[in-house]
Amino acid sequence: MAEREYDYLIVGAGLYGATFAHQARRHGKRCLVIDRRPHSGGNVYCEEIEGINVHKYGAHIFHTSDREVWEFVNSIVPFNRYTNSPVAVAPDGKLYNLPFNMNTFHQMWGVKTPEEAMSKLEEERREARERMLSDGISEPRNLEEQALSLIGKDIYEQLIKGYTEKQWGRPCDQLPAFIIRRLPVRMVYDNNYFDDLYQGIPEGGYNKLIDGLLEGVEVCLNEDFFSNREHWESVADTIVFTGKIDQFFGYRFGKLEYRTVSFETETIDKPNYQGNAVVNYTSGDIPYTRIIEHKHFETFGNAVYDNPKTVVSREYPTEWNENLEPYYPVNNERNQQLYERYKSLADQTDKVIFGGRLAEYRYYDMAPIIQQVLKYWK
Repeated sequence: MAEREYDYLIVGAGLYGATFAHQARRHGKRCLVIDRRPHSGGNVYCEEIEGINVHKYGAHIFHTSDREVWEFVNSIVPFNRYTNSPVAVAPDGKLYNLPFNMNTFHQMWGVKTPEEAMSKLEEERREARERMLSDGISEPRNLEEQALSLIGKDIYEQLIKGYTEKQWGRPCDQLPAFIIRRLPVRMVYDNNYFDDLYQGIPEGGYNKLIDGLLEGVEVCLNEDFFSNREHWESVADTIVFTGKIDQFFGYRFGKLEYRTVSFETETIDKPNYQGNAVVNYTSGDIPYTRIIEHKHFETFGNAVYDNPKTVVSREYPTEWNENLEPYYPVNNERNQQLYERYKSLADQTDKVIFGGRLAEYRYYDMAPIIQQVLKYWK
């Protein structure tokens, strides 16, 4: 039997595929990466507009407590000191800090000490539980009841309800309770959204990270695996597949469902539009969930005024169809059972590695993707 041209054909030049190719090359393996898009990087791809790296597929903030992962990505490109500290514009018109911390509670109720905040939170939770019990409800049946029992009416109505209903396209009382298993509550004045030890953005944008990972690797863009599947399956000993797992198996059991988002990106003739990278809009009357001002990911303090222009993206959650990018798996019972059937097929498929968000039908942060690939090559 003739030797195949490559050890690995990697379908998808996103973070999983690029990291896998980098590690494979380090181990002396021959790799070919293909991607149907005209660019590498998958959803972390950045488009430069007015000298600003615009996160084309939504905000991506790298964070991890895994020192090995942090040192690995920094060996490819240095990361900056960006700290994710979003702000929310609530239906009452006020600004609130996120995640829920002492700043939020002071803005909401005027409390100043952790003891005062805990007392107010417990009062809100108790009222919610008593209302449920009076209605004969012992356990939360949906997201609304779950959120009310965890955080109370004030924060739920101002900061959770409208945002969540926009995100999922359904009323909170029609969403399963497990979507909010817990809500992070911090009794400190700390607006850092993540608890991880390390976080930041690659200096010069995520394209620098992807280009570094793919250095020395053969990459073919605008190539759809499924349009010439027989050929692509013949070129390598092993396929690393990062696309939709149901599509790989011809949708034989049916199609998995997703939520998606669309972006309205605008260049504005002012140096500083909102003063923060991420501002959420929690009112149901405003159609977008948040506005991203991209320059704040890489420019800090008054240095934002060095560039007289800025670029913002409004993010609109949307029902997914085949013509849109699949973003968020809909992890309800129907889809989870369907995925398990596809996973069973995948487990029986020789010489194919299924990896990443679409192939594993689960939402991933970036660091666990890299962690998974590094572990594979160990």
